[in-house]
Amino acid sequence: MSDAVTAQRKSWRQTVELYGKPIMLSMLILGFASGLPLMMVFQKLSFWLRAEGIDRTTIGFMYWVTGAYTLKWIWSPVVDKLPIPFLTRSLGRRRSWMVLAIAGTMIGLLVIGFSRPSEGLLITLAGAAILAYSGATLDIAIDAWRIESAESEQQANMAAAYVMGYRGAIMFAGFGLAIADQTSWPISFAVMSGTMGVCAFLILFMKEPNKELVVTPPEQSLGMRVTTAIIDPFKQFFSRMGYWIVPVFILITIYRMSDFTMGIMASPLYADLGYSGTVVGGIQSGPGIIATIAGGFLGGVVAYRMGVLKAMVVGALITLATNGAYAWLALTGTPEDTWRIAISIVGDNIAGGFVGTVFIAYLSSLTDPANAATQYALLSSAYAFVNKIIAGFSGVLADAVGYFHFFLITASYAVPAGVLVIVLIMFGPAAAKGEIDWSEKEDKKPVEA
Repeated sequence: MSDAVTAQRKSWRQTVELYGKPIMLSMLILGFASGLPLMMVFQKLSFWLRAEGIDRTTIGFMYWVTGAYTLKWIWSPVVDKLPIPFLTRSLGRRRSWMVLAIAGTMIGLLVIGFSRPSEGLLITLAGAAILAYSGATLDIAIDAWRIESAESEQQANMAAAYVMGYRGAIMFAGFGLAIADQTSWPISFAVMSGTMGVCAFLILFMKEPNKELVVTPPEQSLGMRVTTAIIDPFKQFFSRMGYWIVPVFILITIYRMSDFTMGIMASPLYADLGYSGTVVGGIQSGPGIIATIAGGFLGGVVAYRMGVLKAMVVGALITLATNGAYAWLALTGTPEDTWRIAISIVGDNIAGGFVGTVFIAYLSSLTDPANAATQYALLSSAYAFVNKIIAGFSGVLADAVGYFHFFLITASYAVPAGVLVIVLIMFGPAAAKGEIDWSEKEDKKPVEA
């Protein structure tokens, strides 16, 4: 569907009414469940480690444990096709994997919380690994549920609801800092673990996608089943793009690079500037929540009315401005001037909500619903792979150039991303733009497992 047609079809009433559907509430909850595990290992753990005296280089390298989110495409066919004894029969394919993965995140959070980083990082690292791999598995199931549960033209709004929930989890994780300040880190991580348990309970009341795209013919050999379940989804994606797969994958890789690389040093910056956990958590969980909701909703509206790619150009500009604001904070921030950190956090949350929404919508538009979990895992892993490796060196770069220049450098990554989106808009084919209408494709068939 072209951007022009998209803009003509949608009225403001249609746009707003979409967010009142029950499926959007479900997506909000799932976005929250997806975001909380990553934020606890990505931001709150790094704040704790820095407060415990762990050097920034070690903190940066520990971020590599989130490489699970990069490698999830490897086991995504298992989540896509393999039933879980007892659970799948009663809950369905997607919800059963969600519940199992959430159980893993709860265990990981508890292991981290009751470890002692100042005495040794081995147990902390083990808990972070459990949390990361369980969270990655949860993402696979959630992404498949989202793509299968709504039509392609509603994916931007589904993404907006997802991002609102996801960013809400980031804000809620801010309470983890305040709880740790007032009590202890073990209690803080235990509270987060219990919150994930509530999410698992709510998933029991959600609906499985209406479309059952998987059939299991008994006459297939094991080799054929492996080929169909694992190789064919990847082969279909590559053959569809042609040589345009190169610029598409470059865009996917660099579009979120600014957020990945700057985000891991944000919490150490707060700590080194002297801001307390209560102040940071209060801003993230107060004004930050409003900013996140506004950014996610704005991203969904712009993408729904103007088209996803045009919204991605806007997102690149917003990222450049708001991530660059952290350089200003690094240069001028003091514990007495809480308004400076408030502006930085609020701006970052608006940008995160907006950019996350339009980017997820773009990835979803490239995905065949018949192979939802596998293909989306490949796409999301493609951008996470390079970004997580580079992010692991964030501490090294910050030590080398200082916070001010570090945040200027990370903000500049948005420039080539925005230029590449414009090139795609001007010259890219429909497949690269994500404008294929899967419901009208004659060759669309169920995937055989």
